[in-house]
Amino acid sequence: MKNILLKQRKERDELMSRPYLLRRNVQDTDLLLNSNLIKLITGPRRVGKSTQALLMLRDKNFAYLNFDNYPLLEAWDANLVMRMLDDVYPGYEYILLDEVQNLDAWDLWVSELYRMGKNLVIAGSNAKMLSSEMATVLTGKYLQVEMLPFSLEEFFDWNKLDLHKLEPEQKTESLVLTDDYLRNGGYPEVVASRRLTRSYLDTLFDSIIWKDVAKRHNVRNVTDLNNLAMYLVSNFCNPVSANELTTELGFSSVNTTKKYMDYLREPYLFYYLSRYNKFKLMKKAPRKVYVVDNGFVASKAFSLSENLGRLLENQVFIELIRRGYDVERSMFYYRSRNDKEIDFVLREGVRILRLVQVCYDMSSPKTEKREVDSIIECAEELKCNNLVIVTYQDKRTIEKDGYRIEVVPITEF
Repeated sequence: MKNILLKQRKERDELMSRPYLLRRNVQDTDLLLNSNLIKLITGPRRVGKSTQALLMLRDKNFAYLNFDNYPLLEAWDANLVMRMLDDVYPGYEYILLDEVQNLDAWDLWVSELYRMGKNLVIAGSNAKMLSSEMATVLTGKYLQVEMLPFSLEEFFDWNKLDLHKLEPEQKTESLVLTDDYLRNGGYPEVVASRRLTRSYLDTLFDSIIWKDVAKRHNVRNVTDLNNLAMYLVSNFCNPVSANELTTELGFSSVNTTKKYMDYLREPYLFYYLSRYNKFKLMKKAPRKVYVVDNGFVASKAFSLSENLGRLLENQVFIELIRRGYDVERSMFYYRSRNDKEIDFVLREGVRILRLVQVCYDMSSPKTEKREVDSIIECAEELKCNNLVIVTYQDKRTIEKDGYRIEVVPITEF
């Protein structure tokens, strides 16, 4: 066991020696680490959760256990491991547990460590397994930090440009980068090598379907599961319902479709946005489907023709998720009584904070009229005056019918 831990220490030190982009997080790292609560870092596969944990602990004395490691799992002995940690990491202050969900009964062991007073940082990939099970076993004993692929802001950081301080001579480069991000997304592994984007994300998508979904839930009909995933990624930003999907894909039952949809949400692959209305109607109305990263669309969707508007909408959605809006409580889409649609209704409690519409190009008077009429009609019904239309690069203010609408480019939004 000591040899296994020594090898992992060498792995930890090698990982820490690499250069990394410091992610822009809303959380205060020192505040997190000074808390005795468990620090739980969750998110999709390969977005940098382990890296973030290492960066958080870089200047600290910490022990490291990586459970994505067969020898450790095969030789597992909790008491022996804790004794060996004292030998390998003398005087450690924190323990970093990476992919701990691979360990049987991991939640009970983590609970025991917490009772022993260990200061824990945990990184893992499965949303439901890591959040709901932690909530059950360790209610009120952990803080959750959610990681997503690079934001546009971080993508600019990687390319050594400050999104908020662009010089006039950098405008062309910024447009190129914005278009690149829109089409290819922000997965850390491929931002430095765009030629690998499609093949890498194609493989990653399949890995999530097989490892995080089919294997975990013992799905027998993986073909149906994969067909549903492919349908959703090809119909991103569109409303879907379990009844329609069951008929469209020829599934055996609506319950199976609902179950598969939930499975695909767990590993942060898809999000489902409800319609804002009375509660019963919200539950019955179709939900709009979004993908965690635009790169998956490029690698998996059947066609990319005329998708720029939807890619921009998906990008805005993920940015709102990154800011802490939640599809269950604080973010919805809306349709007016005359069937005018607004992409995002943002609220806090019962108060509507903002209406956000997304339109790639509003240079056409017809398009502008359609988008402006929609947001004003919805604003009247929802009693909201904070209105914004996000575009690719248009910036101006529109005043109509007593409403002021800010039109902003994605780089400013």
